[in-house]
Amino acid sequence: MVRVRFAPSPTGPLHIGGVRTALYNYLFARKHGGQMLLRIEDTDQNRYVPGAEAYILEALQWVGIQIDEGQGVGGPHAPYRQSERKEMYRQYAEQLISSGKAYYAFDTAEDIEAMRQRLEEAKVDAAQYNAITRLQMKNSLTLGPDDVQSRLAKGAPYVIRFKIDPRQEVRFKDQVRDWVSVHASTLDDKVLLKSDGMPTYHLANIVDDHLMGITHVIRGEEWLPSAPLHVLLYEAFGWQAPQFAHLPLLLKPEGNGKLSKRDADLGGFPVFPLLWQDATTGVEARGFREDGYLPQALVNFLAFLGWNPGTEQELFTMNELIEAFSLERIHKAGARFDIQKAKWFNQQYLKAKTDEELVLSLESWVLSKNHAQIPRQDLLKICHLMKDRVTFAQEIFTEAGFLFDAPHSYEEAVATAKWNADAVRAISAYTADLAVYEGDFLADAAKAIFAATTERLAIKTGKVLQALRLAVTGQGHGPDLMLTMEILGKEEVMARLKKALEELPQI
Repeated sequence: MVRVRFAPSPTGPLHIGGVRTALYNYLFARKHGGQMLLRIEDTDQNRYVPGAEAYILEALQWVGIQIDEGQGVGGPHAPYRQSERKEMYRQYAEQLISSGKAYYAFDTAEDIEAMRQRLEEAKVDAAQYNAITRLQMKNSLTLGPDDVQSRLAKGAPYVIRFKIDPRQEVRFKDQVRDWVSVHASTLDDKVLLKSDGMPTYHLANIVDDHLMGITHVIRGEEWLPSAPLHVLLYEAFGWQAPQFAHLPLLLKPEGNGKLSKRDADLGGFPVFPLLWQDATTGVEARGFREDGYLPQALVNFLAFLGWNPGTEQELFTMNELIEAFSLERIHKAGARFDIQKAKWFNQQYLKAKTDEELVLSLESWVLSKNHAQIPRQDLLKICHLMKDRVTFAQEIFTEAGFLFDAPHSYEEAVATAKWNADAVRAISAYTADLAVYEGDFLADAAKAIFAATTERLAIKTGKVLQALRLAVTGQGHGPDLMLTMEILGKEEVMARLKKALEELPQI
């Protein structure tokens, strides 16, 4: 069975690139009838940020990614947490020492710094703790067995390092990048267990993936340099390595370099799924959800950042993405983060929503803006009127200010071009005709009365329609005018027409 995992670190808000990684894992698992696990990689306690784990869980839930398994404190569906498995990792590190694949290193921070300085003075390209430099350091490869045991017995600080054999070549097949080859002489002896007893990412990652039966490791390109080390660790333990797939980077909107929060701040768009507020500094980072993006639109947008279905179809439900997804169609090159495309996706999903769905999604916003007095039936009409003209749901009301306030001014260019003698005659007569109309003031009725008025005056309706819009909204362009008037109601329309006739030039 296919088993994948999403393994973020709780060091702050989940970057949108992490959401894409989670999404690709989820699509792949569901496509193959497999399972997706969530594992919180919190071995670096110095970088742990309170609230980050809860943020990750909420973000995944918001976009619709369902986690199948976890065994952390809190129940069977709580995420795995590496900090809760600390003692287990030590056993595996000691196992590698016993098999000669790892060693104790007693070097102090001063020893490491002195080694680096020597290498830099000798013009060595990479100052590494490796197969050559380890022979001049304080470790169980250079110290006698009695000395090593004495240090351990006295509680001397140490780390456990992986012993790299520099003579071999590491070769593995990546599902996105095909064959990858790295010579082991370029690798250093990574720390597996830190002096505080916590495992490093490399050890915990490998042990957990093996014990959890992970079949495919789908992660960001930034982890590709670590993959050769991980392959060697699997070999050292005698375990079958999972298949690897390293995803392309998310690039700046211009395409030159990795996407960062600074790029987003400069461009005025979010790079986090949800609003994040730093508990220490109080600094906020905007989120896609709070900016008004629909989760389905964000999922659709993210899916296309590095993958395509090989067809012209662009709009996909989650189930359609699951059906179409494959690792083979993931690109190697980085994906440009085109926020305009994200907005386009949001527009499409907004248009597809029913008026009722939009009202439900906007209820809290309507209340916060003191629009609670608007009848629900009118709210439905407003959503219907505006949803094809906006990018975000909240713009339905911010862009429809003309529905709540009579015009304080009139678009000058339109007034100059369209407010003429015929317009004044037609709107004056239309106002009088509305005054005696006693039926339901619906869009069709508003249209029929205006058509009858202009016909009686022998004025072509099309010649004065823009002037009518100007009188009602103050603008020369906008959504369906007759539905606009239906929402406003007859009395409000008449009041606005009288105001325009008083304030605009009498030609």
